[in-house]
Amino acid sequence: MADIKTRQSNKGTIRTIDRASAMTSHIKDVHARTKEDMLHSKEQGREQASSQATDQMGQMTGRSARRVAAYSADAAKSGYRRIRSKESVLRRQAEQKMAGEEAARTAPVIKTRETAFLSRGKRVSRPLKTVRKPQAEGIRLAKRQYQMQKHTQRAARMSRKAAVKTLRMIRATLASTKLLLASLTAGGSIAVVIILIFVLFGAAFYTFGDDSADNYIEVSPEVEAYTPLISKYVQQYGISEYVELLKAVMMQESGGRGSDPMQCSESPYNKKYSHAPNSIKDPEYSINCGVHYLADCLKQARCKSPIDMNHIRLALQGYNYGNGYISWAIKRDGGYTVANAIAFSNMQAKKHGWKGYGDKQYPAHVLRYYPYGSYNIGVGNTAIVKVAEQQLGNHGGKKFWSWYGYNNRVSWCGCFVSWCENQCGYIKSGTVPKFSYVPDIVDWARSHHHWQSRNYKPSPGDIIIIDWYANGTRDHVGLVERCDGRTVYTIEGNRGDAVRRGSYSVGSSTIYGYAVPKY
Repeated sequence: MADIKTRQSNKGTIRTIDRASAMTSHIKDVHARTKEDMLHSKEQGREQASSQATDQMGQMTGRSARRVAAYSADAAKSGYRRIRSKESVLRRQAEQKMAGEEAARTAPVIKTRETAFLSRGKRVSRPLKTVRKPQAEGIRLAKRQYQMQKHTQRAARMSRKAAVKTLRMIRATLASTKLLLASLTAGGSIAVVIILIFVLFGAAFYTFGDDSADNYIEVSPEVEAYTPLISKYVQQYGISEYVELLKAVMMQESGGRGSDPMQCSESPYNKKYSHAPNSIKDPEYSINCGVHYLADCLKQARCKSPIDMNHIRLALQGYNYGNGYISWAIKRDGGYTVANAIAFSNMQAKKHGWKGYGDKQYPAHVLRYYPYGSYNIGVGNTAIVKVAEQQLGNHGGKKFWSWYGYNNRVSWCGCFVSWCENQCGYIKSGTVPKFSYVPDIVDWARSHHHWQSRNYKPSPGDIIIIDWYANGTRDHVGLVERCDGRTVYTIEGNRGDAVRRGSYSVGSSTIYGYAVPKY
């Protein structure tokens, strides 16, 4: 702006100043208004921006809420579907489990582990069979069911056994009473006293004795049906007190079946039919011949009563071999022994060129069916026990392992048992196999149905298998000498490198089991 010149003109100086001042004031006002307008515009812009932002935020929030709601709805629907699907799966699994349980109840037990076994002297373990979980569940259920059935069956067997034992006691007492009455009729006072003692002893034995009473086997109904005929002929031949013995003989010979129930076609008293086996066609005639022949054997053996077991055994073996055996046995040993019965059989077989002669264990086989003598004699093989007893104290076992065919010492417990069996003729007859390896006799017994578990109460002559460490191995073998119902007494080869006696509790985990040959 140009300077205002106040000195050149006195006129208009104040106006000029006023105008300048007014212009300045106007400029200030314009500036102030512009500034206010700018501030106002800025405030309005802020308010608009805030409003727009709020609107946009509201719009965004609305969209987000709608999206969240939609997502939540979808999630709810999806969760519901998953729950329904899970319920369906669980329902199917429950149905399958119930079906598996039902199948498992009726299915046989499936063993998932096979026991260890010996292969050429080495212990080999077989692996577990792999099964799926549902199958495993079914197997476990089946096993539990099977175990429950076993317990039930065992209880039933024990009940039946007790009932049978009681019934046998009653029948034995009745039979003894009949015998007593028959003796009273015959007038034999000494025999009556002996039989009365026997009746009392027999009743006590059957009531309180051990399980050796279980050796007695009842005769068949077919044999019982012949009792009237047997009674008729025992009176005729003077042995009326031996009815039960005649029934036992018939049971062993034929079981009461056939037209020759006493198997007497080869008897010297058969005068009607040929002497070929089973030639007699009339059961009564067979009984007549059989009673007559046994009566002669009893008299020749000097039997004093139906409980004179030593002489009865002699008479019975004579009935089987022919009464020539009776005089031979009396001359040689003073009477019957298992050893001389075997010797006579071998002698006659060699003499005639036959493979065998008669039944070497005939008395034991008959007396199974005789109520007065089953506990007295037993059914087990006493011959092999006597042979084993004679070897007690032998050290080193060379006698046994060299006999078997070994040139050097081996573990000879099996050789010892085989040697004893051979001395009795049982290997040659095929009754038992020759063996030295313990598992071989176990396999034979199982395959020939001659196997018994550790809980079995053995008889003399049974073969005991020992598992020293109770781990399922077959380590050792011996012979049973006797069993009193609680303890098994044995004779064993190679027990401390010698033939010695041993003893084990019945059912002991040391006992692997028993081979029970049919001697």
